[in-house]
This record gives sequence, C-alpha cells and structure tokens, in this order.
Amino acid sequence: MIYVDETEPDGDPECAFHHRKVTLKRQKDVRAVFEMLNEIGRGKFGRVMKCRRKDGGQIFAAKFVTCTRREDRRNVEREIEIMNQLKAGKLLQLFDAFDNGRNEMCLITEYIGGGELFDRVIDEEFVLSEKACRVFMKQIVEGVHYIHSKQIIHLDLKPENILCMTRTGNQIKIIDFGLARKFEPMKQLQILFGTPEFVAPEVVNFEPVGYCSDMWALGVICYVLVSGLSPFMGDTDLETMANVTIAEYDYDDECFDKVTDQAKDFIDKLLVKDKSQRATAEHCLKHPWLNNIQTRRHSAGRALTSAKDNLNHQRAAWNKRASCYYLFDSTSRTASQLYEGNLCLSQQENLSRKTQTLFSDRIFFKILS
Repeated sequence: MIYVDETEPDGDPECAFHHRKVTLKRQKDVRAVFEMLNEIGRGKFGRVMKCRRKDGGQIFAAKFVTCTRREDRRNVEREIEIMNQLKAGKLLQLFDAFDNGRNEMCLITEYIGGGELFDRVIDEEFVLSEKACRVFMKQIVEGVHYIHSKQIIHLDLKPENILCMTRTGNQIKIIDFGLARKFEPMKQLQILFGTPEFVAPEVVNFEPVGYCSDMWALGVICYVLVSGLSPFMGDTDLETMANVTIAEYDYDDECFDKVTDQAKDFIDKLLVKDKSQRATAEHCLKHPWLNNIQTRRHSAGRALTSAKDNLNHQRAAWNKRASCYYLFDSTSRTASQLYEGNLCLSQQENLSRKTQTLFSDRIFFKILS
C-alpha cells in the first residue's frame, strides 16, 4: 500500500531551471533545438509532447498550439506574458517559446512526471485520507493565492490541471494558463471558456467574473477530492450548468461520514452563490481545516475508501464526455460547445458559433431563475 506523506511539504517543489523571462523566438522551429520523444497529453487547445534538449539532454514538456490567424498567436503570446509573471514553485514554469512562422507555436515548460493528482489518488495501492486531501488542497490554495497576488485569474482550475511532482511524493503543481487573464477591475470580463462541473454561477449567468470564480472551482475540487462525487454534475452538461446556478449541494452520501465538519465548513465557504461572500485565497489559508491538522480528531486520518471508489466512477464519467469546454457569451447569452480536435482557439470559437447550442426556454429559465 502507498501512504502519502501527510506532513507539510518542506518548501516549494524544485524546478530544473530558475524562473526566466521568456521571449518568443519567431521564425524558428522548436524541433531544431528539442527532440520530440512521445505524446503525454492532448486537450481542446493543443497537444503536449515530452522532449529532450539536443545540446544538453535535459527533459522538458512541449505544448503545441496550431495557429492560423493573428488572433491565435496573440492568445499564445498572452499565455507567455502571464507565465513570465508567475515565479512560484507551485506553478508550472516556462522555459522557452517558439513560433515557426507558419501555423504552429510551441511553449517549452518544465516536465512534471507524477501525473494528474486524481489519477494518483485513485490508484489501487494509494491510501486516500482526509489528511492527505488537506495536504494537497493547502498547496493548491497557496498556488492560487500567489496567482491572485499578481492580479491574474486562472479560469480553468480543475483536477486535470493539478499535477503531482512525483509518483510517491506529496508536492503538486498547477498547470495550464492558456485561459488565464489579467484581472482589470475597470473592465468587465464576461466571455469565457469553462468546464461545466467547475465553472462558477456567475460564468453561466453571463455576469462579470473575478478572483472569486477561481475560488468556486477550488470548492468543487475539494468536494470531489474528499468524496469522489461531483456536487453539481447532472445527466447532461446543460443540466450540470443549471445545477451550478442553483448552487445547492449536500453531504448526504455515506462517503461523508468519515469527513470532518471542518472540511465541510471549508467547502461551504467556497461554494457560495453570492460571489461577494465567497472566501478568498487569503481567507482559506487561515481556515482551521488547513491549519493545526494534528489537533483534529482521529477520523481525519482514516482511509476514505468510498471516496476512492466514487472517484473511479467519476473519472470514467469525465472520460466519456465528448467535450467538456463551453464558450459562455454574454452578448448572445449562449453557451456553445467546443469539440475535440487539434483546432486552434479562434478556429474553435468560429466552429462553436456555427454550431451554437442555445438554451431552450425551459432550460434557460431554470438557469436564470
């Protein structure tokens, strides 16, 4: 059996290189500098390859994005600008960036070999406890607190964007800043991409978003981590989004019998429909659940067996989804599905507008009521 280290990690995860301000290398092919080894990930906005630097042998990750329009390149350039500001061990670090001048851009980042956090905890040999959940959640909150301190909103916090540094350690990293935006209070940011299970009510209701939108996602992640259940998941994405706007959830399942009241209170501070009343990252770091874990009752260290079983089913449900990203447009008041495939961002926006999934009067009323 694998027991996670339930003590506080000593410092931030190490990176193979010091934080650096990356300047985009234009008219240069990344393959002239790095040897591509194998694919390690694929998402809605690109694919990720494990690669090796030809002149030194160091291992990195290469995120490829297909770009056919100037707007596509601008989106990648924004990601570079944001990552250049994020000098923290709990956040994925950028090493280099290339634009081949034709239709492809590539970001070279540190390589994280431990896999996704949720894949790790559902392993048959892994013993999941509330203390372990607390260790992971505190690191995630600390990472988000740093992001917010730089006036940046992540906007895509979800389990697959939390990676473990190693297969056996307890340190994590937050990845994927492709949807992140600089927060400018004088400008209302309303048109967003999101994953139904993790978007906040203000996103689905076409209202302005802010740091609070990231905090809602943390509440959902914590709920899923300690129980293996998704608090708002419905039979369809539209039903899930409707459940999000209602913002009603419970702890009735027997899997919560082993979860402490402090953990539930932590979640309650985040899954608040009124975004102005939602806990900030700073407030979360002061919450009793993330502090003085040794003083809590013994049940905090018991294995969450039901949660592991639930997580396995939850993971299978996520994998069956044909698409999990939506474009929320406040102007047309629509939620448009983004489909799988190696499409650049602007191509996906155009495709989604052509195939918009408009809410019916019944569903739309349910969502806005």
